[in-house]
Amino acid sequence: MPQTITRGYRTLVDEANAKIETLPAEEALKLHGRDDVVLVDIRDPRELERDGRVPGAFHCTRGMLEFWIDPDSPYHKPIFAQDKRFVFFCAGGMRSALAAATAHDMGLKPVAHIEGGFGAWKKAGGPVEAWTPKKG
Repeated sequence: MPQTITRGYRTLVDEANAKIETLPAEEALKLHGRDDVVLVDIRDPRELERDGRVPGAFHCTRGMLEFWIDPDSPYHKPIFAQDKRFVFFCAGGMRSALAAATAHDMGLKPVAHIEGGFGAWKKAGGPVEAWTPKKG
């Protein structure tokens, strides 16, 4: 029997956008480099390798997000325990809406995401650098 999806990705993204702040890329550019803001890149490493990265952004794949945020997780990353604003982005803005909503639901705040993602960041003239994967 075929599966019947009752809430598709568009509904999930719309629901996420309704509960979190969405920043135009031009606004996100103004936050770049601030000590009180963490830009969180949730793209896959292959995307970073192919398209580059935002200098200074913290990379966390979407699949590890909940584990890295939760201080009770053995995978917790201390960056998510800091008293800062977390601005998520992906390639086009859908995964980052879901990620920001999940982070918000977990209690991380304040959170936002970049409308249009990395593509909008580049189009707005945001800085981009080559990505070099960490060894070991």
